[in-house]
Amino acid sequence: MLLKFKAALACAVLALSLGASIPAQAAKRLTVPDPDWTGGVVTCRTIQYVLENELGYKIKTVAIPGGAGVWEGIVAGDLFYNCETWPSYNPPKEKYLKEYGGDGSVVFIADSGIIGETAYWIPRYMVEGDSSRGIPASTPDLKTFADLNRYKHMFKSLESGDRGNLIGCPISAWECEDQARMDRVGVDFYAQALGSETAHWAEIQAKYKRGEPFIAYAWAPHWIHAALDLVEVALPPEEAWPDDVCFKFGNPELMKEHPEAVEVIKKHRLTNNQQAGMIYEIDVKKRDVDDVVEEWMEANEAIWRKWLP
Repeated sequence: MLLKFKAALACAVLALSLGASIPAQAAKRLTVPDPDWTGGVVTCRTIQYVLENELGYKIKTVAIPGGAGVWEGIVAGDLFYNCETWPSYNPPKEKYLKEYGGDGSVVFIADSGIIGETAYWIPRYMVEGDSSRGIPASTPDLKTFADLNRYKHMFKSLESGDRGNLIGCPISAWECEDQARMDRVGVDFYAQALGSETAHWAEIQAKYKRGEPFIAYAWAPHWIHAALDLVEVALPPEEAWPDDVCFKFGNPELMKEHPEAVEVIKKHRLTNNQQAGMIYEIDVKKRDVDDVVEEWMEANEAIWRKWLP
């Protein structure tokens, strides 16, 4: 009888311990958006690495275009946090974030460390020529958007007709408003959206390789500025994008439930150069995202250890 009692007691203790561990384990599961640009993915995966490998979290990523859908998912509690938010591309911040006059449905966590620059760019050979490639300067006086109409015939495409063609923002959800901006500035150009980041950079690189004229939307940090020699065409001050101090935000209720995770997200920082190096490995050398991030994390433990609670 005593042996049976001890066995029953052991089973009860085991059941209790399992019952306690299962909810705790389940509580360490988070769903987060996976950005649709490489830099954002890099930022998110460096946070995910620490949460999974140091704090025991299981992170489920959901591919979703940056923009309104991410905000709505976080407000609803379907998503926990967003790891890299560019203010210029996120009008919902004014509805939901107190810092921008919103109702506080989401909570600002911290800056991400990335300072974004957005503009329109042309190849330097258009302005200065390139003797090594036998390319003469085709638009030597093209410096600002006020100069574009004089050269619009050089930028024509099948899509643009008699207007010039601008290779615009690749993802509609980013709300770049390229065509509206062209129209407000009085530039007779058609804003072409290629539908994906991959197609966008492939088109720019192909034109550059052929030595053709083009003007294109781009941002920094990005490997394209290391791969191609580009110069910015200045917008009027009222139309130019401000430098984007990127930030992280989250669902306030989920943040209360996961203070350790919030502490990591809050302390996490990447610089433009750190992110750009990983982007280059992924987009140019065609390496796997997780392999590149893991390699960087292993080589930079002194940096990310400071992110821990």
